Amino acid sequence: MSISAPFIRRPIATSLLMAAIVLLGIVGYPLLPVAPLPQVEFPTIQVSVQYPGASPETMASAVATPLERQFAQIPGVSQIVSTSALGNTSIAVQFVLSRSIDAAAQDIQTAINQAGGQLPPDLPSPPLYRKVNPADPPVVIISVQSDILPIEQVDDYADTRLAQQLSQITGVGQVNITGEQKPAIRIRLDPDLVAALGLGLEDVRTVVNNATVDRPKGAFEGPRQAFAVLANDQVLAAKR
Repeated sequence: MSISAPFIRRPIATSLLMAAIVLLGIVGYPLLPVAPLPQVEFPTIQVSVQYPGASPETMASAVATPLERQFAQIPGVSQIVSTSALGNTSIAVQFVLSRSIDAAAQDIQTAINQAGGQLPPDLPSPPLYRKVNPADPPVVIISVQSDILPIEQVDDYADTRLAQQLSQITGVGQVNITGEQKPAIRIRLDPDLVAALGLGLEDVRTVVNNATVDRPKGAFEGPRQAFAVLANDQVLAAKR
């Protein structure tokens, strides 16, 4: 017996069955999910390095290049993109889809430690990495401005207070601050006069760095207790 024989002998039942199928299709069509593109998240880790005062060329040659050499030796790396600016270098390391992001982060930390001897010895802080894709657009953009305070104080408030609180929110991957205007003091030296004093530019830089570091200035030691003297004498403005 043919499979179509029952439908031919019962045309009314067949028509009702087809109508039910069409009705179910009409009802279920608006409930179908829309997914034009597959949800794919590439394992990507962003490494950032801060080196205040260094030119983009110095950041690219002295900071980005040693790190890229170490990152290129990690198995599963599919792409490395670096961007160097004034005092800042950002390196995005993308891995293949089959690579675990946690295992990749451990390899990145190992590569950073191995490249430590090739980086400038006076980096204020070691390279930092985040499990975030820099190509993803920001979800929330917050503008901070003031008609009373100068831009330097507004920048300090956004960096030390607002950004710190936002980064503690559950689910926040990264907080970026753009348009910063941090205060800076430029020192002009006469090379001939510095050489006549028996000094070099590196000696002047060392003295300036030591004078602007916020650290304990001394200590009181007793028979049972010791207290550190914390006095903030950091240079915040140049004397005229």
